[in-house]
Amino acid sequence: MTAVPEDMQVPPAVTAHTMSAGQQPKAHHRPDTRMVADLAVLATATVVLVLTPFQPRDAHSLGWLLAFLIVVFALLHGRSRRSMLRPQILDELRAVATTTALAAAILLSARVLVSGGGSAGSETARQWIIVAVALGIGRLLASLFEAHELRRGGRYDATLIVGAGKIGHTIARRLLEHPEFGLRPIGLLDDAPLEGVSSGVSVLGDLSTLDAVIHRYGVQRVIVSFSAMSHDALLDVIRRCEQLGVKTSIVPRFFETMKQKIEVDCVGSMPLVSVSPTNPRAWQFSLKYALDRVAAAGLLIVIGPIFLACALAVWYSGGRPILFRQLRIGRDGRVFTMLKFRSMWGGPEWSPSQLAPDTAPGGLEGTDRQTGVGRFLRRTSLDELPQLINVLRGEMSLVGPRPERPEFAQHFEQRIHRYGERHRVKAGVTGWAQVNGLRGNTSLADRAEWDNFYIDNWSLWFDLKILILTAAVLVAQPAEQPSGTVETAPGAATPDSLA
Repeated sequence: MTAVPEDMQVPPAVTAHTMSAGQQPKAHHRPDTRMVADLAVLATATVVLVLTPFQPRDAHSLGWLLAFLIVVFALLHGRSRRSMLRPQILDELRAVATTTALAAAILLSARVLVSGGGSAGSETARQWIIVAVALGIGRLLASLFEAHELRRGGRYDATLIVGAGKIGHTIARRLLEHPEFGLRPIGLLDDAPLEGVSSGVSVLGDLSTLDAVIHRYGVQRVIVSFSAMSHDALLDVIRRCEQLGVKTSIVPRFFETMKQKIEVDCVGSMPLVSVSPTNPRAWQFSLKYALDRVAAAGLLIVIGPIFLACALAVWYSGGRPILFRQLRIGRDGRVFTMLKFRSMWGGPEWSPSQLAPDTAPGGLEGTDRQTGVGRFLRRTSLDELPQLINVLRGEMSLVGPRPERPEFAQHFEQRIHRYGERHRVKAGVTGWAQVNGLRGNTSLADRAEWDNFYIDNWSLWFDLKILILTAAVLVAQPAEQPSGTVETAPGAATPDSLA
C-alpha cells in the first residue's frame, strides 16, 4: 500500500478539535465507563449491606451476598451484547432492573434448594432493591460524565469512513452534528468518490492508503458504507482492519428494512438475516390504541383544572374562538380535524411552494402574531392539550408521527423518501422525531426517517420511553415552536376552520 502524502490536508473536523496543521492527532481511547462504575457501585453496595443491621454477618449469609453480586456483574458484563454508540439512560435503567431481578431469582432459587429457604426471601429482596437502586444511580452518573466528556471533546474514537458516496457523506455529517456518539470522522476513502456530494469531511485517498491513514491518524474505528468499489475490495478492507485490530462497522445493504431486533439463521456457513415486518393491523397496535384512549381520558380528568385555566386565559387574552381547528392527515391518509388552544391572531395562508427544500413548515408564521398567552402556551406546549380529545376520539395516538396538513403531506410524499409510510399508524401528540430535536423548521427527510424507525421498531416500552423523554424535554428546554402549526386568519380561503 502507498503512503499518504505528507502534505495531505487534515479535515477541518480534526484540525479544529485535536491538532494544528502538520501534527498527528492524539487518539482518545474510551474505556468502559459503565464497567468501572458498576464495580465501584457493587463494592460500595457490599459495604452498605454489610453495615446495615438487617444483613446477617455470618459466613453463610455473606457468602450468598457475594454470590449475588458476582451473578449481577456477570449478567451485566459477561454476556455478548450489542455495542451502543449512544446508550439511552432509560434503556440502561430497564436493563439494570431486569438483570438484578434475574440475579435475585437465580440466587433465591439456589438458596431454597440448598438450605431450604428460611429468611432467604427477605434477605434477597433487600439486596436486590439496594443493588438495583445503587446501580441505577451509578449508570446515571456515568452517562452524565460521558456526555460531559463528549461535549468538551475529551473522549472520542477517530473514525475513518470507507465509501465516499451519499451514504458515506451522510454518516460523516451526522457524526459531526452529534458528538455524543463518540465517533469523530477524520476522513473518507474511496477509489471513485462521488462528485457533487459534501459533508465537511475530506476524502483522504483511495483504498491503497488504508494502512497509512489508519497509522497517521490513530484510527480506532472504520465504517464501511456503500460504494461503487467491488465486493472483494471492501471485503479486503474489513479483513485488513481486523488484522490491524481496528473495530469495523458496516452499513448493511437494504438498511431501510433493518430492525433493531433481527433473526440470523445459517444455511451452512451462509448467514440469512430475517426481518419480521411491522404489522400496524396486529393486535399489539389495537392494544396500543385502546391504552391511548384510557390514558387520554385519565389525563383529561387529572389535568382538567389546567385545561380550564388555559381555555379561560385564551378567551381573556383574545376572545373567541378558544380552540384552533386544522385539517390534518392521519392513519391510512384519512383526514381529521386536529385541535389546539388558539395562540395567534389570524394571518395569511402559506403554501408548500414557499418552503425551502427539505424543510418542515413549523414556525412559518413567525412570532409577531402570537398573543401574550399564546406565546406562553406554545413555549410550554400547553397549546397541544386539546389533542387529548383527538386521542379520546380515536383520531390520534399519544405517540406517533406528527400529522401534517393535506396539501403539505401530498407535496412531501412526492419529494421525500418514505414520507408516505409514516401514515401506516395513527398520528401522535408526540413522537420519536420530536424528542430527538426534529421540531419546527427541521429536515423533513430526517423526520420521515426517524418516524419510520419508530414504526418499524415499535413496542409498548418504546412508547413509554418517548413519553418520559417528552416530559424531560419540556421540563429541561421548552421549545418555541413545538408543533409547527400554521394558524391562518378566520374566513381566509383555506381548508382549515376555526371554532
